[in-house]
Amino acid sequence: MSMSDPLADMLTRIRNGVMARFDSVTMPNSKAKVNIAKVLQEEGYITDYLINDDGPQGTLTVNLKYTVDNTPVITGIKRVSKPGLRKYARVDAIPKVLNGLGIAILSSSHGIITDKTARANNVGGEILCEVW
Repeated sequence: MSMSDPLADMLTRIRNGVMARFDSVTMPNSKAKVNIAKVLQEEGYITDYLINDDGPQGTLTVNLKYTVDNTPVITGIKRVSKPGLRKYARVDAIPKVLNGLGIAILSSSHGIITDKTARANNVGGEILCEVW
């Protein structure tokens, strides 16, 4: 069965895993999902991600991060650009998530990057999701 929005499925699995206090969540693998997991790890929202190449597609396991008192680091994650309505932004129109406390993940000509990196490189792109 084909999925119309695999990125939204990834974000939903992460959101549900955080609410259920799971240590990790597993999903089908793709290059875009791996790049988003890499950005989440660099920004400190997840501890690690593992790629397992079994089967035709493989799986991606994202290890979720919690504080010492078991509070999740990711308090919210939202898909912005959807297959039915894409959201693009120039560099001067990239939104700040919670006045800079969260991040927006963009797909640009420089790859999948955060909003801060996009402003530093002076590029815009498609706003994939927001994390706070």
